[in-house]
Amino acid sequence: MEIFLIRLLQFMLAISILVLLHEGGHFFFAKLFGVRVEKFYLFFDPWFHLFEFKPKKSDTTYGVGWLPLGGYCKISGMIDESFDTEQMKQPAQPWEFRSKPAWQRLLIMVGGVLVNFLLALFIYSMVLYTWGDSYYRLDKMTMGMKFNDAAKKIGFKDGDVLLRTNENTLTKFDVDMYRDIANAQTVTVMRQGKEIQLTMPEDMSLLTMLKEQPVFVKPFIPADIDSVMPNSPAAKAGMMKGDKLLAIGGKSIDSWNEFDDQMAVMGDMLSVAKTTKDSIKVRTTTVVFCHKASPEKRDTVKMVLNPDLTLGVGRTYLATYYKPETVEYGFFESFPAGIKYGIGVLRGYVDDMKYVFTADGAKSLGGFGSIGSLFPPTWDWMMFWRMTAFLSIILAFMNILPIPALDGGHVLFLLYEMITRRKPSENFLIRAEYVGFGILILLMVVANLNDILRWLGYM
Repeated sequence: MEIFLIRLLQFMLAISILVLLHEGGHFFFAKLFGVRVEKFYLFFDPWFHLFEFKPKKSDTTYGVGWLPLGGYCKISGMIDESFDTEQMKQPAQPWEFRSKPAWQRLLIMVGGVLVNFLLALFIYSMVLYTWGDSYYRLDKMTMGMKFNDAAKKIGFKDGDVLLRTNENTLTKFDVDMYRDIANAQTVTVMRQGKEIQLTMPEDMSLLTMLKEQPVFVKPFIPADIDSVMPNSPAAKAGMMKGDKLLAIGGKSIDSWNEFDDQMAVMGDMLSVAKTTKDSIKVRTTTVVFCHKASPEKRDTVKMVLNPDLTLGVGRTYLATYYKPETVEYGFFESFPAGIKYGIGVLRGYVDDMKYVFTADGAKSLGGFGSIGSLFPPTWDWMMFWRMTAFLSIILAFMNILPIPALDGGHVLFLLYEMITRRKPSENFLIRAEYVGFGILILLMVVANLNDILRWLGYM
């Protein structure tokens, strides 16, 4: 419950910042060009609101709605999600959106997207300035990587050190590494001191690589025990710091990667256990390990794992074996680095959009639950700001898509007007707004339904 609340608070704070600044972009350009803004709201307010006030001598009412699905800036004389058709029946007034030149209306509409994109670049720059960029170099992971069966069919072997593709040097273990491999024609690895070049199949898919269990590739982390909790199953079995796990449940393991895979299998069995007796039966298993002092000697013990399928040991991590590299940035150096990083994130996100139009891509769509789960389970300001910047880029990109009811739909019609010198009729714009709004509602329903189906175990 505590983890859920921490993630919820991070999600709500990030969304509030992004929505306020997005709508603030529209607000800024509207005020700049003398367009009246009737309402400026964080969150939506169907039927009622949580808070509202209107300053003296101001045309704008500010408020907070109860439905946290976004926000809005109601601009006079504009066909938007408010569907205020009565206002559009009245004669156009000089302070209205529809009375302004097309280029001013265009800037008003792109204001939100512009603010979100610039915000993301600024956040990335400040993250680099404050914390620097820490990562583990792939070519210095001397124990190499752990690959799944699909990767091994291509030719990868456990222990391979990833070096480069035919297009890029593989530097960091992150989603860009997966993307580079998915798009590569060849991948070069270091294997037993020799460089080996592997030819990649043409049907490689980033989505498939990440969805497979186990995933396509992860850093190889030996199943070394870092600590043992008192009175735990491991402690009762005589395990100590520095010992190594060799097998569990009759399956040999050489890493924490394989340990997690085996625990996932046991977890599936535990989920269908109907009685306490069935649960204990699943949790009762044989563990083989060796001591640090005498690695050639093997101890085989039978134990009952904890209800959460843990042994009661602390595991080793990448930091146990490798030293991270950290690149520090001065204040002025951080801006070009942050801009480059943000543009790279946007390029990768746009490239990944092709998967949305596949069957697996549609299933991978996630709603508010999926987005919230991306935040860390503990409050980490660096991760919070990185995630906020990423969401800001997503918000900017999604809003500029040429779909009616989104900023991009309005931009599309404005560009049509500027090119043809013909303004679409108000009836057409209203109908388009309804169609676009319907598309958005459908996408939102599908995305959040996917979250529910995943939670229920059907996806």
